[in-house]
Amino acid sequence: MATYKYLIIGGGMTADAAVRGIRELDQEGEIGLIGNDANPPYNRPPLTKGLWKGKTLDSIWRRTQLFSVDLHLGRTAISLDPQNKQVRDDQGVEYHYDKLLLATGGTPRRLPFGPPGVIYYRTLDDYQHLRQLTTQAGHFGVIGGGFIGSEIAAALCMNGKKVTMLFPETGIGANIYPKEISDTLSSFFKEKGADVMAGTLVQDIQKQGDGYSLLINGGRKIQVDGVIAGIGIKPNIDLAQAAGLKVGNGIWVDDLLHTSQVDIFAAGDVAEFANPVLNKRLRIEHEDNANTMGTQAGRNMAGAHDPYHHLSYFYSDLFELGYEAVGELDSRLETYIDWKEPSKKGVVYYLAAGRVRGVLLWDVWDTVPKARQLLAEPGPFIASDLKGRL
Repeated sequence: MATYKYLIIGGGMTADAAVRGIRELDQEGEIGLIGNDANPPYNRPPLTKGLWKGKTLDSIWRRTQLFSVDLHLGRTAISLDPQNKQVRDDQGVEYHYDKLLLATGGTPRRLPFGPPGVIYYRTLDDYQHLRQLTTQAGHFGVIGGGFIGSEIAAALCMNGKKVTMLFPETGIGANIYPKEISDTLSSFFKEKGADVMAGTLVQDIQKQGDGYSLLINGGRKIQVDGVIAGIGIKPNIDLAQAAGLKVGNGIWVDDLLHTSQVDIFAAGDVAEFANPVLNKRLRIEHEDNANTMGTQAGRNMAGAHDPYHHLSYFYSDLFELGYEAVGELDSRLETYIDWKEPSKKGVVYYLAAGRVRGVLLWDVWDTVPKARQLLAEPGPFIASDLKGRL
């Protein structure tokens, strides 16, 4: 049995950040990491952004191995015994720990139909598979109009591929952006060559020769060479749930990132935590949260007692467009758009009960700290109070 002072289940950005957090306070304690990806930890955002714009593959590696950690890759933890502090993987190897971190991330949601060749885009292997496919195929169907769908559609268009986007919402990012921006973004994608099929429900996918046939509502069929689905993820809570840990939308953690078992921590995409600024429990799937929360979890495992109250930001790159955002982006909230340059540069405020709940900085940069300060203010605010505020 392998024995570690610190054991981490998960091989992504959160896990790497936790290793670094541990090493800030403990240079000697043995660290083991179990990851189901055969690759060592890497930065995930370039898979839909930078790698399609010429960034090198070498640039994405986190180089976790430089921090004196045993990497057990291509393995899945299948059982957790909190009482005896033991974990067993799918190869029958058992591990003992003093402190454990669950950084198990999420698994792409899958359609209830379709052949094996559909790419549920999330990993480096998915990127390499799709990149290879682009050398042979010219027309891709992208199912989903959210973060992943819009980013990979833009990446494929920029690489000279024909793209058909299919999603049931009224426009790209319609659940996130106010209608004006969603409509503008949909028109922008069309100008870039994408066939944006809003209000479209894919009902079946069939293999047809070297390509695929997509059956959509109304009985129409669309022929494509490849299919990518970006329809969200579900948190990997099964291991924690089977071990009797408290779960909800993710693995429940307190302010110090302890789970319901004090020597077991959780962080990243899988963790559900309380945020005092928004006064609600959150589960966040973005890079800043993975890095900051992972680091704090590692530090707390190594003896720190610092609460996690960080309100993370996120960003997206769509062709030459880009934005940063913080807080809740939900198009069902009241929104106010303060354009500095109509449809090109401005700030979107999301409000509820007189408070600012989220801020979208559309081509407005270096303003996230001020946006966080605004979210912390009690208000009350009305739309006219926010003109020129950021």
